[in-house]
Amino acid sequence: MRFSIVFFVLLFSNIAILIGQDKINFGKLSTTEKAYKAYEKDSTVHAVVLYERGDNYFKVVDNRIRLFKEYHVKIKILDENGFGEGKISIPFYHNESASEKIIEIRAITHNGPTALNVMPDQFFENDISEKWTEKVFTFPKLQKGSIIEYYYKLSSPFIYNFNGWAFQSSIPKVYSEFNAKIPGYYRYNRSLIGTLKLSTNDATIKKDCFEVRGSANEVDCEVLKYIMKDIPAFEAAEDYMLAASNYISRIDFELSELLHLDGTVDKFTKTWKTVDREFKTDKDIGKQLSKNNFFEKNVPENLLTEGTPLERAKNIYEFVRDHYTWNKEFGIFRKARVKEAFDNKVGNVAEINMSLINLLSAAGIDAKLMLSSTRQQAMPKTSHPIMSDFNYFIAKVRIDEKDYLLDATDKFIPFGMLPFRALNHYGRVMDFKNESYWFDIVPWQNNRYQVRGELNYDVENDKAYGTLAITNLGYNAVDLRKEIASRSEEAYLENIEDAFTGEFNITYYKASKERSNEQSVSERFKFESEFDINGSMVYVNPFFIRFFNQNPFTAENRDYPIDFGYPRNYRYQMNLNIPDGYTVYELPENQVINLGEKSASLKFYHQQTANQVLISFDLELNTTHFIPENYDGLKQLFKHVTDIQKNSLVVLKKE
Repeated sequence: MRFSIVFFVLLFSNIAILIGQDKINFGKLSTTEKAYKAYEKDSTVHAVVLYERGDNYFKVVDNRIRLFKEYHVKIKILDENGFGEGKISIPFYHNESASEKIIEIRAITHNGPTALNVMPDQFFENDISEKWTEKVFTFPKLQKGSIIEYYYKLSSPFIYNFNGWAFQSSIPKVYSEFNAKIPGYYRYNRSLIGTLKLSTNDATIKKDCFEVRGSANEVDCEVLKYIMKDIPAFEAAEDYMLAASNYISRIDFELSELLHLDGTVDKFTKTWKTVDREFKTDKDIGKQLSKNNFFEKNVPENLLTEGTPLERAKNIYEFVRDHYTWNKEFGIFRKARVKEAFDNKVGNVAEINMSLINLLSAAGIDAKLMLSSTRQQAMPKTSHPIMSDFNYFIAKVRIDEKDYLLDATDKFIPFGMLPFRALNHYGRVMDFKNESYWFDIVPWQNNRYQVRGELNYDVENDKAYGTLAITNLGYNAVDLRKEIASRSEEAYLENIEDAFTGEFNITYYKASKERSNEQSVSERFKFESEFDINGSMVYVNPFFIRFFNQNPFTAENRDYPIDFGYPRNYRYQMNLNIPDGYTVYELPENQVINLGEKSASLKFYHQQTANQVLISFDLELNTTHFIPENYDGLKQLFKHVTDIQKNSLVVLKKE
């Protein structure tokens, strides 16, 4: 079975007419547009869309239904940093038998009373990939205050490419409008994504909109108009978020039904019962999950029979993980052949994890296929099956009334942990005997970066000596093991020295094999530093290693959730031994901050004895997903985190 998207071409012997498309007013600026000077809501913005409009409609050309897309936009360049908006790329799709075409395009730079057109020989086409080409051009004579304007009309034979409109982009928009006229032959599901509200949401029926001469009846059209105003830019954070496509304000269309002239109907929106049945018989999915006999003959017999069910499951997982090399291919609808993959020791996500499921099943362990999506892709919609929402396979295993989610594509991931890319909240378990169902993805809980150290002073030689014991657990350990495996020990230690705040030399290093495993890495360091403590006052920042050099949350506002993927804990303890002849003059202030129901907390305190100061820092991020309303609280929490690490001073005074 292929869940490839199918398009239909309707053939007619006569002419079809789509009534009434609004004409564009290209090349003319309104008084308001000419007078526009600055985006008052954000002085840091470099460009702003003054006007944007899209029109999608259907026509019959050469006896075939075509989808037409018209796009018209005016963009104000506020400063030189906005010149990048003047480089335009318009992608269009093609396959072996048909192609989209840009049948009309115009572009102009407005510099006050002067208008400069982009000439026909300044438009170019480049191949992006096997099935995508782009029309590119650059606006001439850009300067601060320019208004750039362009319009194009695209003709497409692929009616499934009627897919919606993005109101939000990387720059703000004053006005964005989307219009569509859809003949009654087509019925679409539609979804408004994001937090922004429509200022206009109109849907009407226009009688006799689509005429097929020679047919018994003319067809009505659904006429749609959606408008948003004063749209802020969507500023995607580099870290701590799911895919931007979860949140960018837009309207999505999905073809649900196609009505033929003879009265028959093709349904595109399936039920999960239908999907379950198709998956079970599919040669690339269901059939590949029934290869138990092949694997039983090609793996050691004791792998499937020795030990408790949990021990067998762990051994099988490690066997599959170590046997295969992942070829970096995602996707659930690729060709999957588990026998070939096993022989070649190379496979895509589906082949590796379906091999895992086969072996677990052969060992008498309850293992099922689970559809999911990666963090780089939007979370699947739960209202009805949309198979393009899924791009990943994992295994859902149940042993002794406990559930485990497994993915054997990463050689550093231990049993029961999923790669970070797979932590996208939930997936669909394909239970072929009963019914499929949604299942939550719960990340590995014990993830810690812990530093414990001691610092001593050699007053006579103006040096400081110290030791560090660093322990990483969970995902921190996985990342560290990958880093250690990717470079020499010398390069690794140089990287550690670079991470120190100040001039430190590592004089000893040992990775503790006794205290390390797939879930934990323990290391011990000794270091020394030139440290001139002559004088009456000595200032020491006890944070030789910082977890965060800067606040990751600096935007004024955030309209989408913060997602850490997994719980995180950062601990730092440093013993400062006070040198002879000095006393403690000043210590940093103790702080305790709790966010919500202890979804996040920060504890910073000190303890002092006669000749020693203990500095303790503990940051816990117990919740992985924070709604936008929590953003200010997190921003302030991390402000304290970075301030403590950078500015905490232990002041010693000479007696």
